[in-house]
Amino acid sequence: MKYQELVDVYEALAATTKRLEKTEILSNFFKTVDSELIDKVTLLCLGKVFPSWSEEEQGIGDKLVMKAVADVAGVSVLDVENEVNNQGDIGAASEVLVENKKQMTFFSQALTIEFVFNNLRKLAKISGEKSTSRKISIILELLSSASATESKYICRTIVEQLRIGVGEGIIRDSLSDAFGIDKKIVDRATMLTNDLGLVAKVGETEGAEGLEKLNLTPGKPVKLMLAQLSEGIDISINEMKKALCETKYDGIRCQIHKHNGEVTLFTRRLENITKAIPEIVDAVNKGLPDEDFVAEGEIIAMRDGKPLSFQNILHRVRRKYNIEEAMENIPVELYLYDLLYYKKPLIDEAMEKRREILESITDTSTDMINLSELVICTPDNVKDAQDLFKRSIAGGHEGIMIKNAFEPYIPGVRGKKMLKYKAEPENLDAVVVGGTKGIGKRGEFIGSYLIALQDEDENLKTVAQVGTGLTDEQLEELTKKMEEYKISQKGTKITVEPRIIFEVAYSEIVKSPEYEAGYSLRFPVVKRIREDKGLKDIDTVERLKSMYKE
Repeated sequence: MKYQELVDVYEALAATTKRLEKTEILSNFFKTVDSELIDKVTLLCLGKVFPSWSEEEQGIGDKLVMKAVADVAGVSVLDVENEVNNQGDIGAASEVLVENKKQMTFFSQALTIEFVFNNLRKLAKISGEKSTSRKISIILELLSSASATESKYICRTIVEQLRIGVGEGIIRDSLSDAFGIDKKIVDRATMLTNDLGLVAKVGETEGAEGLEKLNLTPGKPVKLMLAQLSEGIDISINEMKKALCETKYDGIRCQIHKHNGEVTLFTRRLENITKAIPEIVDAVNKGLPDEDFVAEGEIIAMRDGKPLSFQNILHRVRRKYNIEEAMENIPVELYLYDLLYYKKPLIDEAMEKRREILESITDTSTDMINLSELVICTPDNVKDAQDLFKRSIAGGHEGIMIKNAFEPYIPGVRGKKMLKYKAEPENLDAVVVGGTKGIGKRGEFIGSYLIALQDEDENLKTVAQVGTGLTDEQLEELTKKMEEYKISQKGTKITVEPRIIFEVAYSEIVKSPEYEAGYSLRFPVVKRIREDKGLKDIDTVERLKSMYKE
């Protein structure tokens, strides 16, 4: 199948903002794609060439793509940068520049979807000496044969910014419609595999029956179940009737997989941090059985029985060199609290049952292996949960989690089955999409940051400008990152790729026509830069609306 056919679909999707129209366009297209190609097409419609759980990534920045576009279009890199500033992104700039060049060149052989997909995957495997020139060669091979519109989407796929307003939700709905499969079955298969390409392939070839066979597999991380904010300890326990209340630790939430004797650690962003924390791997091997399992817990930095600041554990998981020195300077502990797989999938079991199994297989006498502090509460003993909250705060932790004892584990879903109750007011996680140069003594830095949340279709909607709460050192580092992630610049304002996540506190949510979300934050303050979180972890406009008080 020609790549231009997929590009035509991209253009149609970008031309409408209506979810139902996008779903229909994709559904009709998926019906025309054969089973050998459907997994690749599905990933490409998300602007990716690897499933979410994969560690592989293309790892190509805008600067490298600009160099390739300059070579193909016969212009300077400065010309490309200027066109990016005019158009707003590297893809649109490439379309304009390649269009001008193509008018003076001969027709080249048509690109196929498979050729584009396979070549983009090659980028992830190139490393070592002369890797930059080898990567540029692959990009050049694609762009040299591409039409202007094809070049636009090749560039956007390389930097993983497709800009067609399509997220996983629309893809799932389209697959359901295309293959006549109940949406709940498609949603569950996606939830358990974290691989929409696989879901598409199995859905097309084996239908609903095939998708119902897909399940959680040790070694492949799944999205974590997410918590909402509790309105109050007593209110939540009364609603649940029976709840597991646990200390909420301020560390790195971690999914621990053991498969064929090998332990792997994944963060909430599904990043593999196994090599960064080898002592936890050793402890897991000693403290849990030599069986296939998937457990969940929190890794926190501890010294003398007291938790260290979040930045310490973040430093550990980001460390690539001198690991032994880091192990000595920043000791860590693992607190386990859930079990998703043990010899077989357990996510459909009740929370209370999963916890019982976890306790039965965990040897807490092993160094660094702990179970989260827990009390089981009903409306008759709410005070036990309130006492746990007080102990947790006194111990330097964030608060408590309140989990419905009867409910299953639902990956990637935020709901009332799992709640958090913290001492501090609830903050929002937002992504930086732009910024403005500062004034006065901060004039050399980007001093104000435009932040955004996700809507239901995973489009980013701006919600506020924030600059308060950042030190000069942080501003210096952020300014460097903003330059690295820059898409375009006009005057003092810069637009960037959505890669930097802020945890933002505020005094009040207010309605505001000034921002795309329709709401804004009064007196926003950056509490911390969340390097442990990615774009998929930011808060939603829907959540913002639910928190708004008339």
